[in-house]
Amino acid sequence: MSQQALSQEVLQQRAAALLALHQPGNPVVLPTVWDAWSAKLAVDAGFAALTVGSHPMADSVGKADGEGMSYDDVTTRVAQITAAVDVPVSVDIESGYGEPPQRIIDGLLGAGAVGLNIEDTVHREGKRLRGAEEHAELVGALRKAADASGVHVVLNARTDLFLRQDGDESDRVQRAIARLKLAADQGADCLYPVGRHDPDTLRLLASELPLPINAIAVPEADDPASFGPLGVGRISFGPFLQRALSGTANEILARWR
Repeated sequence: MSQQALSQEVLQQRAAALLALHQPGNPVVLPTVWDAWSAKLAVDAGFAALTVGSHPMADSVGKADGEGMSYDDVTTRVAQITAAVDVPVSVDIESGYGEPPQRIIDGLLGAGAVGLNIEDTVHREGKRLRGAEEHAELVGALRKAADASGVHVVLNARTDLFLRQDGDESDRVQRAIARLKLAADQGADCLYPVGRHDPDTLRLLASELPLPINAIAVPEADDPASFGPLGVGRISFGPFLQRALSGTANEILARWR
C-alpha cells in the first residue's frame, strides 16, 4: 500500500491494535525487523505487529548502532517497511537522535509507525545515562506530542541499567523498577528493562512494575512458552533474529567459497 493510504484513522486504528496486544502473561511477540524484506517475512509467518530494531537496521544500511544513523535515515527506512506490510509497526528510536519530541512523533507518524522505544543512554553525549527524572520527562514530552497528534503512539520506555551494569548489582533491579515507574507515571505504555534476565528477575520485574514489560528473546534458542508464566507482556528479538539469519547464511555461503 502507498504511504498516502495511512490516514489519521488508519494510524489511530493501528496504534489501538498495537496497545491492545500488550497483555501481561499472554505476551505479544513483535519480531524485530530491519527492512521491507524481513518485515514481509514476519507478517507472512503470521505475526500481527512488528518492531524495527536500531541495531539490525543500522547494520542493514551500513551504519553503526548507537545513533550512527540520522533520524532521516530511520524514517526513510521505516516508510519502506510500512509501505510493504499492513500491520502496526513500532520503532526503536534509540535515545531520540537529538531530535525534539514533536519531530520524533511527527516523523514516525509520517513514516506510518505507531509505536516507539526510547532508551536512557544518550549516545550523542558520550553515552551518558539520563537521570531517572530526566528520562521520565522525555517520555512525558513524547506522550504530550503524541496526544497533540491525535494518535496514541505506544511508548515503550527502556532503561539500560542492566546492559551497562550500572552501579551496584545488589540494588540494580530496584533502581530499574524505580526508574521505570517514573516513566510509567509520565505516560509510557510498556516498560523495557533491556537485558537477558533469569526467570526470577523477570518475574520480579513483571510483578513490581505497573505496566506490561518487554523481554528480549533469542529466537532460535529460547522457549516461546517460557515468558508468559513470568508475567511478560511483550517479546522482541533485538539484534538476535538478524544474527541467527546471518549464521545460517554464512553456513550456506561457506559451501561455495
